[in-house]
Formats: sequence, C-alpha cells, structure tokens
Amino acid sequence: MAASRSSADVLVVGAGVVGLSIALALRTRGAQVVVLERAGVGEGQSGIQPGGIRLQWGTTLNCRLAIESRAWWTTAGERLDAPTLAFDSCGYLFVAHSEAVLERLAAAVRLQNAAGVPSRVVSPMEAGSLVPGLRTESLVGATYCAEDGYMDEPRAAIAAIARQLDVRHATVDAVLPDGGAWTLDTTAGRFTAPSVVVAAGADTRALVGPLGVDLPIELEPRHLFLSPPIRERLLGPLVVAPELRFAAKQLHGGRVLASDLGAAGDPETEAPAWRRNVRAAISDLLPILEYVELAVLVSGAYDVTPDRQPILGPLPGHDGLHVAAGFSGHGFMIAPAVGRIVAGGVAGERDTVLDILDSRRFQEGRTVPEPQVI
Repeated sequence: MAASRSSADVLVVGAGVVGLSIALALRTRGAQVVVLERAGVGEGQSGIQPGGIRLQWGTTLNCRLAIESRAWWTTAGERLDAPTLAFDSCGYLFVAHSEAVLERLAAAVRLQNAAGVPSRVVSPMEAGSLVPGLRTESLVGATYCAEDGYMDEPRAAIAAIARQLDVRHATVDAVLPDGGAWTLDTTAGRFTAPSVVVAAGADTRALVGPLGVDLPIELEPRHLFLSPPIRERLLGPLVVAPELRFAAKQLHGGRVLASDLGAAGDPETEAPAWRRNVRAAISDLLPILEYVELAVLVSGAYDVTPDRQPILGPLPGHDGLHVAAGFSGHGFMIAPAVGRIVAGGVAGERDTVLDILDSRRFQEGRTVPEPQVI
C-alpha cells in the first residue's frame, strides 16, 4: 500500500517555542501550515526553560530581538485568547565582584542603552535595595534592568500558541527535495510543501546533513537545582554573579531555582560539587536562601553554535528550505521576533537579521559572538 501523503503551504519541523512562533507568524500571513513534532509540544529544549525574558544582552542584534519579543510576550494573553498568561517584570541584576567585570557589564549597558534598553549601572548600596537580603560587602557594583522578567507559566504559553495551529505527532525521518518542492518522510506518512522550516533544535543538524549541509550545532548540557514551592517571596529579581558562576531566581509558583553556571560533566558524579558551589554562592551573596532546600536537580541541554547565536533563514542551494536552530538557551526570549523574521524569509523577504545569522557566517568569518549567555 502506498504511503499516505498530505500537503500544505509550509511544513515546520519542531513544536518548540521557536517552531510554533514561526508557524503562528506564517499562519497570520495566510499560509496553510502543518507543524510536525515527534515527542510533544514543548518537550525538547523548550520544556526545561523557566520562561525568562531579558533585554540585557551583549550584542545590539539580540537587544533588538528581545525588545520586540518582550512586547509580544507582555500581550500574549490577549493575542492567544489565554487570559491567565502573565508577564512578571521582576528585573535582572548582574553583580560584579571586581572592577574588570563591572567594566564589562557597564560596556554592555552602554550598548544596550544605544539599542533602546533601559538598563543601568547601580552601586552596591542600590543593588541591596533592589534585592532585599543581598549581601553587598564584596560587590563593586552591578547592572540592572527593571523590564527584564519572566512569563509566569512558560509551558502554558507554549501550549497556547500550539492551540492556534495544526500540530501533528510524527517523527521526521528524512527531508527530501521533490521536483521544486520538499517532501518529509515521517512516521505518519509523507508531507509535501513548497517550503519547509526545520526548527528541531540540535536535531536540525542531522535532518539537513544528508543534503550536504553541515550546521555547527551541538548539545551543551545544562543543570538547575530547584526547591519545593515556598509560600514566602524570598527573592524578586533574578540575580546573576558571573564570578561565582551562580544564578538564582524565585519563580511565580514559589520554587527557587539556582544554578552553577559552570556545571559540566556527569551529574551522577559531579552534582555534589555543583551543589557545593551553589551553597557557597548563597552563603556569600544571598544568605536569605540559606535554608531553602534545593533537592531537585533538573538536567537538560542547550543547542549551541560556536558564537552562541542561532542559525536562521534559507539554506543556500536549497530553495524553499529554511532553518531556525542553535539558540543557546535564549529561544524563548526572542521567539516572537524570530517567528516574524523567519516567516518573512519564507515569503521571500530578506530581513537584515537573516543576513547576519545565516548558515554561511562560520565559513566566512562573520560570527557575531554573544557574551551574555547564562
């Protein structure tokens, strides 16, 4: 019996926040879009992120993408007919224990301000007033943006986008050129469309590899410690201490998350060392969290590129085939802007972002390193 075949204007591979945002932008343009997902909505990299959306970046490009995306997320409840969705402008505080790090953070603020981000350098005393319970004796300064924040329920937000779309459960086995169009071989039959967007995280590399395209996307393990829900609000802004390799935040539901930003290796053997680093940082910086039990270790992975920036847009020599992958942990933050831009690229529009973050930049020495990945 011949395999079943379905058609659409555009096929999107991957129902993470990026793939769904692209599909939603395409549908808004009037395209018939089918999203193919092998595991479930938001089950990949999107499933482990805590919903942070910040404007404090180290490149003008990401500042601008984040500004547009934050505006979208703050009105997501209305846009998606999901009134319970809410954005919490809790602020992000980056602290410095040395003049060298403070100058690096201050240089980022100058870049951010030029891009329209209202971040600022603050003194240790002001940092202490922004984060009650912050120990400031060893700080030389910090940077802060009050407009940074979190979606209270990021998984619910992703699910709300998916409800607007035609999402099919299917594993894509092959991406095949098909007489001026593209066919996807899947476990649910064959799907054909003039245009395909592969937004499958690190798996994007394997899907387009047989076409002679080698995208430098790798998995990078990441780890978070989580507490049980705590009724008392102990921590407002997210606090990042680069020199302590530490970040901590209390989420909307009361859980405290804390991370050793340098965590590497096998959790089975290395988790105790990560926990010790987190505990030492809490003692030095946020003793208000000293008695919080961080019992749960959640492990996931970033899909990273050499410059910690995504690869976006059409693949040269493969008309109608587009990618959006390699977000290095900030896909949720910039997904709405990326959705608009990639959807425009599918329609033949050439946003400058697609020229900057194209797949050829690595071979041509045009990388755009993002230093503010946490």
